[in-house]
Amino acid sequence: MWRDHLTEIIVFTLLFLLVSGMGFVAARWRAPKDMAHLDEWGLGGRNFGGWITWFLVGGDLYTAYTFVAVPALLFGAGAAGFFAVPYTIVIYPLVFLVLVRLWSVSHRHGFVTPADFVRSRFDSPVLALLIAITGIVATMPYIALQLVGIEAVLKTMGVTGESTLARHLPIIVAFAILAAYTYQSGLRAPALIAFVKDSLIYIVILVAVFYLPYKLGGWGAIFDAADAKFQASPNPNDGILLNANNQLQYVTLAFGSALALFLYPHSITGILASRNRDVIKRNMSALPAYSLLLGLIALLGYMAIAAGVKPLPGSKPGSVDSNTVVPILFDQQFPNWFAGVAYAAIGIGALVPAAIMSIAAANLFTRNIYKEYLKRNATPAQEANVSKITSLVVKVGAVACIVFLDPQFSIDLQLIGGVIILQTLPAVALGLYTRWFHRSALIAGWVAGMGLGMWMLYQIPNAATGRAHFGGSAFPLRDFGFDTGRTIYVGIVAVLVNLVVAALGTLVLRAVRVPDGGDGTTPDDYFADEGDPRVTTVDPRGGPVDPRVTPGGGRDADTAPEPVV
Repeated sequence: MWRDHLTEIIVFTLLFLLVSGMGFVAARWRAPKDMAHLDEWGLGGRNFGGWITWFLVGGDLYTAYTFVAVPALLFGAGAAGFFAVPYTIVIYPLVFLVLVRLWSVSHRHGFVTPADFVRSRFDSPVLALLIAITGIVATMPYIALQLVGIEAVLKTMGVTGESTLARHLPIIVAFAILAAYTYQSGLRAPALIAFVKDSLIYIVILVAVFYLPYKLGGWGAIFDAADAKFQASPNPNDGILLNANNQLQYVTLAFGSALALFLYPHSITGILASRNRDVIKRNMSALPAYSLLLGLIALLGYMAIAAGVKPLPGSKPGSVDSNTVVPILFDQQFPNWFAGVAYAAIGIGALVPAAIMSIAAANLFTRNIYKEYLKRNATPAQEANVSKITSLVVKVGAVACIVFLDPQFSIDLQLIGGVIILQTLPAVALGLYTRWFHRSALIAGWVAGMGLGMWMLYQIPNAATGRAHFGGSAFPLRDFGFDTGRTIYVGIVAVLVNLVVAALGTLVLRAVRVPDGGDGTTPDDYFADEGDPRVTTVDPRGGPVDPRVTPGGGRDADTAPEPVV
């Protein structure tokens, strides 16, 4: 009952109101003379330095879903949940090679989204449209997942009711506040709040990993309790160690998730907001520190086993809500005031990425659908206004997902989102290094990879939820004719097919000499840096402006004024 959690509710509410106030104040933080420009509202002026980028990107990638679902997966299945740790280690060297080039070419041409780059690089509005739609569709369930974390906290504090409206009203209120300050402040709001969010999470986790093992009898007792639970599990794949059947799934899921992470539009948004190439390089070198934090967060799942945590009931009779494992652990093992701080860390940890994701999805719609197909001569102010409105619509859609869908289904959708966004890898990531692929072959590869991925996901059941389709991302190899009990991550198979079709299609189309269009970029675009006169610059009258940018991504050198330096 909520009266038993009054101290936690008060602490949670006060911290939530503090960051909400910071969200509204952020409009005046590093404020330009004119916010009516996507570079300002959607990218924070493209001028964030090392510390701001560190907290912004870290706050974007390590979300409430990480804080809640990763330890919940270890609580339920054991070692399989650790896939999230190695993939965050693998990804940073890879994106170091990719995102620095994307930053340069984007600032050189004024690109706001990855689809902007694809539109210019391959001279294909159709391919750019597919990239934009893919990014929006893959991002929506990710936003909904942030609500899972908030809902788990609210449910643990007893502030949700029985009816659909009563159960979700606190989430609706929280996201209404989020929508208001994001509409006003744009990317500056999550950038400022990320300082508080990351600080709270670091404090909570560091206290937990020292205090809880002491209270629970040490790490040996914690791992012994986890091992005993999994030894008694009817599922042979559960355990504190991987077995032969789930090793392939573990490896492919970790690698596929690593490839997908920085293809998400919200990840790219944080990078494009950086001041220069060196900021990105330093952050890619330092961000693995978050992986250490993630490993500690994951171990909360084993601590919950040792503490005898029982998840709260789920929305269906007889089911349990595993997302409540961590909130209950803090509720049982810590004083009420500290549990309130932990709940605030989870709740604020949901707001930061949700804001960035909604901005990224709105920018995709504005630049690559609205401006490309609905109003080609849209002014910067009109673009900014459309993005603001679209970001509100995206948040409403995310709330609708959590209201009308089972949270467990939303988690499955996150895995599906990884399969979806991976299909942009050939055009976006490889496109930064080569123009060899034919634009029509890339479209064919996207269709093949997306089609196969959706078919494979459709075939996967989930016995726990009773669904016959879209029950996860682990595809059994026996369905491909292999005599084995192993599974593989759908995203890896789908993107490999995508690449094979794109490569073969390119060879065929080149052989029959099908026109391929032009390339709106030049080799030295990928090395431009801050201070380079080719980089988008700032008009002293307010707001970044580069009037040479054309809808297709090129520049009109005859009519463009000289850049301001």
